[in-house]
Amino acid sequence: MQVGVPHQHTDTERRTPVVPDTVATMTEWGWNVVVSPGIGEPSGIPDQHFRDAGATVGEEAWRADLVLVVRPPSPHQLSELAPGTIVAGFLDPFVDVDTIGGLCVARLTGVALEAIPRTTLAQAMDALSSQANIAGYAAVILGSMESPRLFPMMVTAAGTIPPARVLVLGVGVAGLQAIATAKRLGASVYAYDVRPETKEQVESLGARFVDAVTVAADAGGYAVEVDESAQAAQHAALTEHVAAADLIVTTAQIPGRPAPLLVTAEMVSTMRPGSVIIDLAAATGGNVAGSRPDETVAVGGVRLLGPTNLASQYARDASRMLARNMIAMLERGRTDDHFVIDPEDEILGEATVVLDGEVLHPRSRELLEANRTANSEAAS
Repeated sequence: MQVGVPHQHTDTERRTPVVPDTVATMTEWGWNVVVSPGIGEPSGIPDQHFRDAGATVGEEAWRADLVLVVRPPSPHQLSELAPGTIVAGFLDPFVDVDTIGGLCVARLTGVALEAIPRTTLAQAMDALSSQANIAGYAAVILGSMESPRLFPMMVTAAGTIPPARVLVLGVGVAGLQAIATAKRLGASVYAYDVRPETKEQVESLGARFVDAVTVAADAGGYAVEVDESAQAAQHAALTEHVAAADLIVTTAQIPGRPAPLLVTAEMVSTMRPGSVIIDLAAATGGNVAGSRPDETVAVGGVRLLGPTNLASQYARDASRMLARNMIAMLERGRTDDHFVIDPEDEILGEATVVLDGEVLHPRSRELLEANRTANSEAAS
């Protein structure tokens, strides 16, 4: 079994899907691992550490039976792979039509970490959660650096400084970690999520839950979209909390759909100059009006940041966690000399969005069909 781990670093991507420990595990399985030169440098892992773990360092990482990635390969990269090659990693399978189409055209198999079910059985493979944990932490640290405020209350000879006020919108994995981090820094923390069951989680971390519109989650535990009247009520309830916040961290996303708008331009205009907003949903449309992916926007003295891959800023630990998720997923399908996908498997079957060029996942199929329809209508 030949495993390739190609170099995919960009200005916003510094992670790698393997670390020496997981390379050593794969070599113990009898698999041959090839990593691109310098793949671990942003994580502080020299090539020699991969060699010591049993890997070969070379340019053949794209020529393998199994290719491990941290971001969707380009259509050109996919076209260079041999039919039957398995590509596993973050593939953005419900949004990136080029990747899904490229997998089909080249007759490849795509195993998407985003499609792994969020169940207890699959918890060790849940890369979305592991990376969201880091992003939630990183968002608060970034916000504290951008803010002109100290976060904890300080009683000094020069007077008492009140704690900064932090508002977290969206209480998933990233939101909970943001709450916990802000509390550890000494801030006064408020939080809101449309799912009523999150109130207990918020309060267990010592934050206060904002009383606004709540709606039951979907079958997968994700937040659902609300109608226009509910959204208007939601905005009305959040307005005073937005105006009072020194830092807002937004994390609300709906898989495969545009992010819900939680903070309008009018709400941003009520914030004090010097306030900071970190919109972790900027890549999918944003929770905040005016946010732009990987840009900083100044709005009347308020700084609005839209980082799309904060986990990558902590590349060493993010890579370690991602690599552990990856090895747990590979363990489920490995044999003595290969990686076998059972389409009926409750985890790998769900995560396999394309099998030998055939789209398996319903949401990826819908994506392709919608794209074909749009192209057809544009042509006519």
